[in-house]
Amino acid sequence: MVKQMDKKRQEDFDTEFEEKVLYINRCSKVVKGGRKFSFSALILVGDGQGHVGYGFAKANEVSDAIRKGSEAARKNIITIEMDKTTIPHEVYVVWDGAKVLFKPAPEGSGIVAGTKVRSILEVGGIKDVIAKSLGSSNPLNLVRATFKALKMMKNRKQCLAERKGA
Repeated sequence: MVKQMDKKRQEDFDTEFEEKVLYINRCSKVVKGGRKFSFSALILVGDGQGHVGYGFAKANEVSDAIRKGSEAARKNIITIEMDKTTIPHEVYVVWDGAKVLFKPAPEGSGIVAGTKVRSILEVGGIKDVIAKSLGSSNPLNLVRATFKALKMMKNRKQCLAERKGA
């Protein structure tokens, strides 16, 4: 099951996290004196051991957008349910226009996925998986769909316990 990390555990992990910039978008607004640029950044953090988070932030400078996105990512960390080096089961998720399909893969096959999804799985610590993006290529929607899929993962013991309890 996915759990938001409490503040104390989050502070312990802050130093161990790897940070990755997934996407930076530049937006311009035409004003009287010329163009005014603003930036948005999609940032990913993870420890390679089943913890991963993302943050999206906007600012007038690239460095500020990255810093704000990094802070947001550290607050949004989830735990990925894994079965050795792969995912426990197949999952298909739709988020807005982005559709993502994940399938477990045999050990040693590596990550077969597009750039954004691959980055999330690598930073999260999953080594063997097959993933396919079937819809929109919008980076933010792809990341949100991937995180929704990772939150849906359940291990076999949890499923059996839920069935016995019902």
